[in-house]
Amino acid sequence: MISVTKLLFATDYFGDELRYTKNARHAKNGVHEGAGPVVVWNCTRTCNLKCRHCYMDSDNKKYQNELSTEEAKKFIDDLAEFKVPVLLFSGGEPLIRPDFFELAAYAMEKGIRPTISTNGTLITREYAQKIKDIGIGYVGISLDGLREVNDKFRGREGAFKAAMQGIENCVAVGQRVGLRFTINQHNFRELESIFDFIEQENINRVCFYHLVYSGRGVKMTDEDVTPEQSRKAMDIIIKRTRDFEERGLKKEILTVDNHCDGVYMYLKALKEGNEKLAEQIKKYTFYNGGNRSGIAFGEVDPFGYVHPDQFTQYYTLGNVRERKFGDIWQDTSSPIMAGLKNRKPLLKGRCKACKFLDVCNGNFRTRAEAIKGDYWESDPSCYLTDEEIGIK
Repeated sequence: MISVTKLLFATDYFGDELRYTKNARHAKNGVHEGAGPVVVWNCTRTCNLKCRHCYMDSDNKKYQNELSTEEAKKFIDDLAEFKVPVLLFSGGEPLIRPDFFELAAYAMEKGIRPTISTNGTLITREYAQKIKDIGIGYVGISLDGLREVNDKFRGREGAFKAAMQGIENCVAVGQRVGLRFTINQHNFRELESIFDFIEQENINRVCFYHLVYSGRGVKMTDEDVTPEQSRKAMDIIIKRTRDFEERGLKKEILTVDNHCDGVYMYLKALKEGNEKLAEQIKKYTFYNGGNRSGIAFGEVDPFGYVHPDQFTQYYTLGNVRERKFGDIWQDTSSPIMAGLKNRKPLLKGRCKACKFLDVCNGNFRTRAEAIKGDYWESDPSCYLTDEEIGIK
């Protein structure tokens, strides 16, 4: 995750201390020494929508053997013991789970900051107030376009309208809320409109996700943006982030799942002759440490299995029903886990030769395996040229 706002203006938002702390990049098992990783818990696979790019391949049906309430509380106890700072409730659709509010409140009691990744369609005013009252730090609502584009992508007519109501309900009660937008061929041309939209709707945060080829997303490789479109998207994101700041609109703008975005911003600042800004971007991207799946970021699926991240569910590291999460996370008997904690010697191709490897840390391994059949090959979504990354 890269904060475009942070890199451009050195402003502080909640969560930046997890991404931009000096020496955090040297931690092997968490966001920094003495802390555990940010954990995504896909607390249910059931979902009321059927999105084209769903990494969980979720559907509107009941899945057997998901963690019970008591098992989930024991899991949260283990996270607290391991000093996990943030637990992101995801799905499926997390609000479908009957004990969601009980478990979110329990995480809060244990000193873990709960956040939610949701499609927003179930957030009534009552639910928004309960979310606010519990102290949930952030609600991320997924939209992948405006109106018809979103509904087609989400697999249900009316999904956009329902998500909009969820956003409005959060804003009405003062709950921090933001958009999650996955860039692809179907919505690339709506980027400018999305910025207009978040201003009009008083939304204070947006995360622009790069497509990861996992779950149903594996079938979307031909629907991903081209390298040229990725660069154009970043130009729009940078331009509109600057516009918000210049007009005094405090909006946190981030990109997710492609750490060459930070390098692109650095090179762009150099090209524009702004060496001071370039050094600022370089400093923060170096602190960030690039992709840290298996280090500062991990995932637990609905059935208790631990994975390096939510997109890499085909590699299982253990189950929280059998062992504590912290024990599983520090166990390097798995070649994948051992490799992720020290991946540079294993990387191949352009990633291995890249002069910015310390900044991106090899980017996303799942995309490399999906396209090239090798977990340690170069990430095909890197849109920087050979010349830019120092390959002659």
